[in-house]
Amino acid sequence: MYKNIYKYDDMKRREHMAVREHVGWYLWTHQLVEVQGEDARDFLDLLCTKMISTLKTGKERYTTILDENAEIIDDVVVFRLEEQKFWVSTLFAGNLIHWMASHQGNRKVTYKDVTDQYHMYAVQGPDSMEMINKLTKNPIDELKFFSFEKNQIEELPVIINRAGFTGEKKGYEIYVAADQADRIEELLHKIGDAMGAVEVTEFQVMAWTLPTEAGFYYMRDLRHTNPLEVGMEKGIGWDKEFIGKEALLKIKEEVPLREMVGFTVDEADVYIQGRHLGGPGQAVLVDGEEVGRVYKFVYSYVKDKNIGYILARKNTLKPGDKIKINGYDAEITEKYFL
Repeated sequence: MYKNIYKYDDMKRREHMAVREHVGWYLWTHQLVEVQGEDARDFLDLLCTKMISTLKTGKERYTTILDENAEIIDDVVVFRLEEQKFWVSTLFAGNLIHWMASHQGNRKVTYKDVTDQYHMYAVQGPDSMEMINKLTKNPIDELKFFSFEKNQIEELPVIINRAGFTGEKKGYEIYVAADQADRIEELLHKIGDAMGAVEVTEFQVMAWTLPTEAGFYYMRDLRHTNPLEVGMEKGIGWDKEFIGKEALLKIKEEVPLREMVGFTVDEADVYIQGRHLGGPGQAVLVDGEEVGRVYKFVYSYVKDKNIGYILARKNTLKPGDKIKINGYDAEITEKYFL
C-alpha cells in the first residue's frame, strides 16, 4: 500500500507549520541576472508582459516572459535597483541571457549572471518581522510588500526584501554577498534558536508544500501554457509592446482552451502522479473522456489533506465538482488553500 510521504513525516510537518504559525528560515538563492544601461528599462518592457518602466527604485514586480507564440518561457521577479540598473530573479539565468541576446538588437543594454556573488536567505512567517528586526541595524517595520531596501546586519551590508514563496503576509528575504553568508547564517541560527524559529531543511517544504497551499507556481508548472490559461492575466501591459503580445491577444479574443483549477483528496494514502515529478501527469477523466492532467499533487499541512492543480479543458471542471482521479475521490476547488 502506498504511504503518503508528507502526512507521516514529522520533520516536514514541523518545518512547514513553523512558517505558518511562527517563523521559519532557509537558504533559498535564485539565479540573478543584472541588467543595466540606458535602454535597460525599455528592453525589459519588451521582454516582460507587465510594465517594468513604471517600477520605482526599491520596488519589484512578478511577471512572465513569453515566446512569440505566447507560451510562458520564464516567470521572474524584476527588481529596480537604480534608475538604469535592474535584477531579474529567475531559475534559468543561462536561458534568459540567451533569450536577451537574441532580442537585444541595437539597444544599449548589458546583462550578466551575478548569481555567484549573492546568497539569499528567506525568513518567513507571522513572526518574521520580529526576527529580522533582531538582526538588522535599522528596523524594517515600514517596509511594504514587494519592496526592498539596504540595511546592515552587524557591519555587513545586506538588502532586505519583503517577499517570499510561501504566501505569508509577513515574509522577508536577506540578500548578502556570498563571501559573507556564513556569518549571516550563524546569526540566523543564534537569533532564531533564541526565539524558537525553525530552520527549514526539506526542499519539498520550500518548493512544494508551502507554495502550493498559496496557489503559487514553479516554472515547470507553467511550461507550454500561456498566462490566460493559468490565471496570470492580471497586470498584463496590453497598452505596450511585448514579445508574444499578438499571439496572446488572439488567444484572449478566442477565449483560452484550458484553465488551471485546484483539487483536494481527503484520503491520505493515495497515488496520483503530478507533472511536477516528471512525465505528463495523471489523466483526469470525466465520463471516460480525458479533460485534463494533474500538474501538481502535494500535501497541505494546514488543511491536513492532499491538494493539487489540474490543467483542464476550459469550463469542464468547477469548484464543488466530485470526480475520480486514478480511482480516488477528489473535489474541485479554487487554486488557493489557505
